[in-house]
Amino acid sequence: MTTPTPSRTARIAAASALALSIGGGLLACTPDPVAKAPDVRVQNAATAQAKAVVGPLRAAEPTRLVIPSAKVDASPVLRLGVDSAQELEVPPVDQAERAGWYTGSVTPGEKGASVLVAHYDTANGPALMRNVKNMKVGDVIEVGRADGSTAVFRIRETQQVEKKDFPTHKVYGKTDRPELRLITCGGPIVDGHRSANIIFYADLVKAE
Repeated sequence: MTTPTPSRTARIAAASALALSIGGGLLACTPDPVAKAPDVRVQNAATAQAKAVVGPLRAAEPTRLVIPSAKVDASPVLRLGVDSAQELEVPPVDQAERAGWYTGSVTPGEKGASVLVAHYDTANGPALMRNVKNMKVGDVIEVGRADGSTAVFRIRETQQVEKKDFPTHKVYGKTDRPELRLITCGGPIVDGHRSANIIFYADLVKAE
């Protein structure tokens, strides 16, 4: 007997329920207008979903983030939840060179969308994702895991959107494959905040 797949309505309902519990994008990016990185924009682009050749993996929390094209190699990975306003947390300013994993999502490599968060800049200047403009479709994102394995993802889509237009369902919605979402901030500073979010959608292509 085959197991029925969730209907599109059910998937949207699940994503909508999640949207009610968290605010979606990163609202806490508040660089000082004097000490900051240059305004950044990433070109929106996409390719076909990578063929599923590995996974899903067993649950194991992320411990390290490596992105060769952006010269990122950061550990440990922080555990993030939601704040008192039910907005997605970001790494503290004094830990701006680290990435964070949203604990309400699956661990990287499990079936579903795992969500990682990192700063582009803070009041102290450029942060972990300072080279985000160099990232593009086809690049690799490697996530070290607590069980000693490494989940290797390939970027399928890059998207920069105004925070008011954050695609909550697309980012947090249910998937039937191991996928990764990496979120940072971009765009110009408006009223003390970066005005946009930059999102990378990636597929699991290897486990080492």
